[in-house]
Amino acid sequence: MSIQLFIVLTYVIALFSVSFYVKNRASSNSTDYLFASRKLSASLVAANITGLAVGAAATVGVAENAFSNGMGAGWYTGAWAVGALAMGLLAAGKYRQLNCTTIPELFERYYDTKGRVVSVIGLITIQLVITSLQYLAGGAILASLLPDIFTFKTGMLASATVFISITFIGGLWSSGISNLVSVVLIYFGITYSSFSALANFGGLEKVMTSLPNNIAWFSPLGGLGLATIISWMVVFVTQSITAQGPVQIACGAKDSATARKGFVWGAILIFPVGFLCALLGIISRVTYPDITATMALPKIIMSLNPVASGITLAALWAADVSTACTILLGAGTLFSQDIYKRFFNPNISEKNYLLVNKLSILFLGLVTLWFAFNAVGILKTMLVGLSLATAFTVVFLFTVFAPSLCRKNSAFVTTVVGILTLVVWEFLPSFRIFSHPIYMEWTACLIAFFLTAVLDKQPIKILSTENAQRSAVYVREESFN
Repeated sequence: MSIQLFIVLTYVIALFSVSFYVKNRASSNSTDYLFASRKLSASLVAANITGLAVGAAATVGVAENAFSNGMGAGWYTGAWAVGALAMGLLAAGKYRQLNCTTIPELFERYYDTKGRVVSVIGLITIQLVITSLQYLAGGAILASLLPDIFTFKTGMLASATVFISITFIGGLWSSGISNLVSVVLIYFGITYSSFSALANFGGLEKVMTSLPNNIAWFSPLGGLGLATIISWMVVFVTQSITAQGPVQIACGAKDSATARKGFVWGAILIFPVGFLCALLGIISRVTYPDITATMALPKIIMSLNPVASGITLAALWAADVSTACTILLGAGTLFSQDIYKRFFNPNISEKNYLLVNKLSILFLGLVTLWFAFNAVGILKTMLVGLSLATAFTVVFLFTVFAPSLCRKNSAFVTTVVGILTLVVWEFLPSFRIFSHPIYMEWTACLIAFFLTAVLDKQPIKILSTENAQRSAVYVREESFN
């Protein structure tokens, strides 16, 4: 057995041990499983949001980008950090204070049922797109770094098995504690490999003098334009506030202050990782100038000693695991809470509801695996899919901070316009009046929201915090009738 494989297997065993430990310690109810009993500490909130952010795109994807564009590629995690900070300062405490479970539930609480229906369709779409990406990346990592053991497809299958199993067994508690392990491993592996690769090549100065002169490789923007980096920030601020993954983490915190603090700490942890991976991509450019950009990170890692490459391989895969588990849990929550329980079986018992949650995760995990096998092009549409969160963010921010502008149909109309805008962007390129779909989404959704405010005369029910918490119970129990 190779050292690299041994290290990866040790990591997998550790993850399953955590999952079974959590399962045996936690009581058997949906709040424990989906929201960690709403007792996550600030450190676990920070580990969860860091694990969610630092996935395949933040490691392998950043190195690939840096191979051509330099250190500016590291702003991918910089943008994620800005998004986590915005969530911490603007929304995390609000979610925990309102004691909600999902954005669709919140929309029905303030607006109407059709707002809930259309929002859950959009949010599940986002979750499935990103989960499929993690399967693809997991397969690519294992196949690239352990080619004698895994093909791309068997690597995807192995990744999916671990992702689904860990989430199925332990829920958010398992994800949170596993993310503590993963974040430590990611930082250690990426940092160690960065300095080792730099030392092996002869130091930073030698790297700088060996690079082509076509771009300023180590400038803040590298070969990327400021508009590209700003668009990343807009995307991640938008999705951080309303995508189910961050929302579920915030709702699992002990209290509002803990939720805010955890997201701020998470932003600090997220920020540097992309720049370390960008450095590895640049070193790969001068060490292996003829390889494809996709192989930038795998190639440079496998040039290190077996221990270093094994740890970093486990770290890259850890990044994939930590992202996939949180997203998959969010997709299962949306399906079981906002579709199955809300419309098919509102009087389901607690025991059966927990089972439905687990089966939802298993089912959606298998669906996204099939999707990943048959739709590799999904990699190209990830940021477009994340842009769909714009409609939810617009509605949430106005609901919390300017409820007098909200109308009964605001959630439904704004979400429908957001979905149609992405359809137009994809299939009618002549209507792409902006450089990135996120700008078109914000423009269209704001116009839709304000037009609804003018044309719809029926306001929403403005709730105090105390009434909102009682209303959460009402929506889940009474409005089914």
